[in-house]
Amino acid sequence: MKNHNVFAGAFVDRIGERRKDADWLAAAARAADSLYVPVWGDRCIIGGDPLHAITFDREDVDALVTDADDLVFLGLFRDRPAFAFGLDAGGDAPWPELGEFHDLRYLGSVLPADEANLVAHARALILWHRAQAYCSHCGSSARPEAGGNSRRCANADCDRVFFPRVDPAIIVLVSDGTRCLLGRQASWPEGRYSTLAGFVEPGESLEDAVRREVFEETNIRVGNIRYHSSQPWPFPSSLMLGFTADAESGDIALNDGELEDANWFSRKEIRSGYPALPFRISIARRLIDDWLGEEPAATEG
Repeated sequence: MKNHNVFAGAFVDRIGERRKDADWLAAAARAADSLYVPVWGDRCIIGGDPLHAITFDREDVDALVTDADDLVFLGLFRDRPAFAFGLDAGGDAPWPELGEFHDLRYLGSVLPADEANLVAHARALILWHRAQAYCSHCGSSARPEAGGNSRRCANADCDRVFFPRVDPAIIVLVSDGTRCLLGRQASWPEGRYSTLAGFVEPGESLEDAVRREVFEETNIRVGNIRYHSSQPWPFPSSLMLGFTADAESGDIALNDGELEDANWFSRKEIRSGYPALPFRISIARRLIDDWLGEEPAATEG
C-alpha cells in the first residue's frame, strides 16, 4: 500500500527557516538552478511524453516576474529552490509550444507523485494570495511576507499577519462488517456514490465531527473511529482527514437533506461495477479500495 495520497508526500522541503531570510531569498530567486512554477488562472502546465510538469528557469520568466512580491517561495524541490508565480488567465494560454495548462484534478491523475505535490502546493498559495489582497480586520491592503508564505496588513496601526488558510474536513468509510455506507449528492454524475464527509466545526474534535456528520447525513450512529490517512485537497483549501468507523445502527434517514441518497453496499455489489465510485486520485476512493481489500471476494455469497 502506498504511504501517501495523491497531492500529499513530503516532496518539497519547505525549509521554513529561510522564509524570513531576505538576502537568501533574493539570491535564490536569481540563482541559475532555481525553478519556477507558473499558475495560469487556477491551472498549471504539463507536456512531454510521458507527461510531466513544465517548470522554468528565471531567465525564461524574467519579463513576467517584475516584482519580488510576485514570487512565492515553495521550498526545495529535487534540491533546487522552487518558486511559484501567478498569471492572469485572460487571453490565450502562454507557451503553447511546450504543453497545455490543466486543472488540478487532471494533473493529479497523470503526473508523478512528487510533481503532483509541487503543482498542488503552488496553485494553493497563488490562489490564497489572490483571495487575501486585503486585511480581513481593517480592510487595508495586505502585502506578501516570508517569501509569500504569509501576508501583513499595510496599515501600521493594524499590522496583522495572515497565514494561508486550511479547512479541516473529515471523510469516513463506515462499515457494518460486510457492507459499507455510501451516499450521493444530486449534482454528481448518475450512479456515483462516495464516502461521507464534512467540515470540522469550531470547538469540535475530529472524532466528534465524524459522529456528527454521519448522523446528520444518514441517521447512523458510529463508534470505534480509527484514523486512516490524510490528503491535501486544494479546491480551494481543504485538508481531508480520513477515518474508518463501525456502524452501531443500521436504519438510514437523510436527516439534513445534503444527500440525495445513501445506502449500504456489499463488497460483491461494489466489485460488480455499481455504484460508480469516486476518482482514483481521491482519498474517498482509497478508503473504499482499502475496505474492499480487507476481505477476499470468495468469502461473500
